[in-house]
Amino acid sequence: MDLLATEYESLTDEESIETVSPKRFENELPTAKRLKVDLAPEVSLEDPKLSTSIYTKPGDTQIHINIPYDDLNRQVAGPINPFDTRTIKKNVITGHVEEQVFSEQDFKTQQRTFASFGYAADPSLLTKANGVPGIGYVGNIEKAIETNGATIYDPTPKPTNMPQRKSKGDSGILEGENAYQGPWAGYEGESIGIAVGPPEDMIRKKSDAEAISKKQIDAGQEKTTFHGKSEYDYQGRTYMHVPMDLDVNLLGEPGTQECFIPKRCIHTWAGHTKGVSAIRFFPQSAHLLLSASMDSKVKIWDVYHDRRCLRTYMGHNKAVRDITFNNDGRRFLTASYDKYIKLWDTETGQCIKSFTTGKIAYVVKFNPDEDKQNIFLAGCSDKKIVQFDINTGEVTQEYDQHLGAVNTITFVDENRRFVTTSDDKTLRAWEFDIPVVIKYIAEPHMHSMPSVTLHPNKKWLACQSLDNQVVVYGAKDRFRIHRKKRFTGHLVAGYACQVNFSPDGRFIMSGDSEGNMLFWDWKSCRMLKKFKAHDNVVIGCEWHPHETSKVATCSWDGLIKLWD
Repeated sequence: MDLLATEYESLTDEESIETVSPKRFENELPTAKRLKVDLAPEVSLEDPKLSTSIYTKPGDTQIHINIPYDDLNRQVAGPINPFDTRTIKKNVITGHVEEQVFSEQDFKTQQRTFASFGYAADPSLLTKANGVPGIGYVGNIEKAIETNGATIYDPTPKPTNMPQRKSKGDSGILEGENAYQGPWAGYEGESIGIAVGPPEDMIRKKSDAEAISKKQIDAGQEKTTFHGKSEYDYQGRTYMHVPMDLDVNLLGEPGTQECFIPKRCIHTWAGHTKGVSAIRFFPQSAHLLLSASMDSKVKIWDVYHDRRCLRTYMGHNKAVRDITFNNDGRRFLTASYDKYIKLWDTETGQCIKSFTTGKIAYVVKFNPDEDKQNIFLAGCSDKKIVQFDINTGEVTQEYDQHLGAVNTITFVDENRRFVTTSDDKTLRAWEFDIPVVIKYIAEPHMHSMPSVTLHPNKKWLACQSLDNQVVVYGAKDRFRIHRKKRFTGHLVAGYACQVNFSPDGRFIMSGDSEGNMLFWDWKSCRMLKKFKAHDNVVIGCEWHPHETSKVATCSWDGLIKLWD
């Protein structure tokens, strides 16, 4: 006891014992470990709140007494921020509750009110000064004052200058008495339920615009532009003449040489301002390339030498959907969304004749027979295939059996028959010039086939199906599906991507909606190559008939590329 008394007496009044080490009682009882409690900071005694506050260390993890929130939130050093306007109402487990609290419903209401009327309530300023609303609003304050701060859920006051409608009166009164015309009509002179047309000046402007647009597509109003120094060379030949240094006429018929899959892009034609919808090589020689675009223009390009644009044909006021050459390439047809089909002279750029049925032609095709080059077929949006005679300009036959817009026309069986596909997901075969279906193919598993190509051996039809595969049908009498031949691996759903063959028939190719080009082996159906060709949908592809490894592709990115 004397020892303990001695130890307690050694402590001053400004110190206190916090802990006593148990080692004090071991061995020779060493001096007890003493810890000091931090002294309270100097405060002004004039402020009783500060004089009674308890100072805590920032590193404390436990507090054994109930400290007010104001003291708990006090700064470690420095004076209190006089500009802090936060008012703490209550301390909770997850934080503190402030006076301004918005429910989710109120927030959505104010958000929609601001989007509709241009003002919203400001919770921090939502007060009324002198009875004038709008002090607590942000945005269009004048509109808030005018509508008395109404939200989208509050009824808006009706304008005072709105004319009041007359009362109908007694429905038992006979019509005609007191100018009452019945329960569903107004009084005399009242235009209730009567459609009021546009003013005369608007009608006049609309008719003028229609006349201008009609004038743009009338025959004789077409334009053409030649891009180059001279249309004729020193011998008086135009670009229609096959260059003699190519020897394309000495290579034999297409398909007699072995073809190879291209590896790289060797040239890019960029002249169209919008997507390119179709490309066609010049028949036989393929020294020219014809392209149709959504910018309503048709261009012809040089393939071998300068590879520049030679001529532009302008005769449509909407996107051009399809193009096709006749057998010698001196003429070609264009089908546009402006519901016109036009026949052009390839060399001079003159529009020879214009045809229309009042419907959009999705596909046009010349009869391949040499003695029927004055006849072409057009598959239209009104489910019909229309047969035109160029010499007379009249419709000579209509094939009306499809239940949807006609997408493709393909001649088979030595041009005595042709096969059509439609949006009705069917395939139909016809005898030429006889409007009776001789073969009708419709299965539950079939999809729409917006592109069909005949194999070089004339025995098979490759059809691009919108279930992301290429299916094959026989081109002979029975038109049966070849179930063992199907080509997959590309994504074409929703796009009319063209499918095509190599001239020797060994390869089949197609673009897809992701800008890729795909090549398959015809015999094994195995994919041989896939590469990124364009930034947008590869809608068309053509294999050069003489250059055995050259392929032209066109895309909705507005570019035409030549691959080798």
